[in-house]
Amino acid sequence: MMSDARPRAVVLLSGGLDSTTTLAVALAEGYEVYALSVAYGQRHAVELEAAGRIAGALGVSDHAVVHADLARFGGSALTGDTPVPKDRKEPGRGIPVTYVPARNTVLLSLALAWAETLGTGDLFIGVNALDYSGYPDCRPEYIEAFERMANLATKAGVEGSLQITVHAPLIGMTKREIIRRGLELGVDFGLTVSCYDPWPTGEACGRCDACRLRLEGFAEAGLPDPVPYHHGPAEMRR
Repeated sequence: MMSDARPRAVVLLSGGLDSTTTLAVALAEGYEVYALSVAYGQRHAVELEAAGRIAGALGVSDHAVVHADLARFGGSALTGDTPVPKDRKEPGRGIPVTYVPARNTVLLSLALAWAETLGTGDLFIGVNALDYSGYPDCRPEYIEAFERMANLATKAGVEGSLQITVHAPLIGMTKREIIRRGLELGVDFGLTVSCYDPWPTGEACGRCDACRLRLEGFAEAGLPDPVPYHHGPAEMRR
């Protein structure tokens, strides 16, 4: 697809609620979006199918799916056989076994490589420091540190032809606020997948941290979650 006059940006797109809202924010801010999804060996690979649907629906300029097999190293319930925790009373407390070692660092590095070849320094990632599962690579200080590193580690940064900026527009928002923002921007959340351990038939489990945080966000927003749950969302809110 031919480029236009808009500034370019690389947006990390997992297929979930947060990354989809982030993509919509980038489009609303006038960027020509290049969406990047990473197949890192996640057990919930159905999210990659969702990312493809979302990229098409929102009209990105290009959607790349890159393979980086983090499952080879293990260390996470999302890339191995360790059971995904269910029904945790406080999903945001502690670092759970669903943490994937160095995941956001790998993802941002891939986004950085593509951005530099596209001639842009703008990267977008949908991390959130309030309603999240306790991951250390979702914190503001991590984003700031990666941005400093990116400006030191790239040809464009050293030569001064680009200023690398990592945009994290959702980082200080609650899940309710993220949902409201997405709806304002016309996001169809029915296209998204958040569940860490979906059923073979495609329904969300409703019990993992990702499902519970998502359901709480919709409940606080006073809205039904449009995705199907195996036992129905009303039961999962208890």
